[in-house]
Amino acid sequence: MTSKLTAQQAAALPYRPCVGVVLINADGKVFAGQRADMDSPAWQMPQGGVDAGEDTLVAAKRELLEETGVHEKDITLLRQTADWLRYDLPLDVIPKRWGGKYRGQKQHWFLMRLDRPDSCINIAYHDIEFSDWRWMQASDLLDHIVGFKRPLYEAVFAEFDLI
Repeated sequence: MTSKLTAQQAAALPYRPCVGVVLINADGKVFAGQRADMDSPAWQMPQGGVDAGEDTLVAAKRELLEETGVHEKDITLLRQTADWLRYDLPLDVIPKRWGGKYRGQKQHWFLMRLDRPDSCINIAYHDIEFSDWRWMQASDLLDHIVGFKRPLYEAVFAEFDLI
């Protein structure tokens, strides 16, 4: 795929199936990780692709473990989104992500509460997705994510009554 993608070409591409985890602590703050692959600040929540035939809850727990070191026994599942939520990548980013095969992601989100101390978090557990992490208010995280994901994060936070 060329780097000069048109909106019509992008619209013909499918969405990558993905899950996301809103991990909250006892104070209701949200886990936010600084993306390790970005030069400028870009904070986000744990998320990742769903393998073929994989249940979305299983995928969410796998991604949470891989990206944060938080095990299933350390959390309580509180809610999940009623449906898939979608975001589109900017046209200039599509050719650089996932081999240019997807226009963006469709994501199923899960709200989970961490029931253990922060010391159980290990962002170097498996996949180095994050170079740093912190607890944030949901509204503050909206100010620190990449712009094209903001509407999706707003929808997730609204559905989970976090904003």
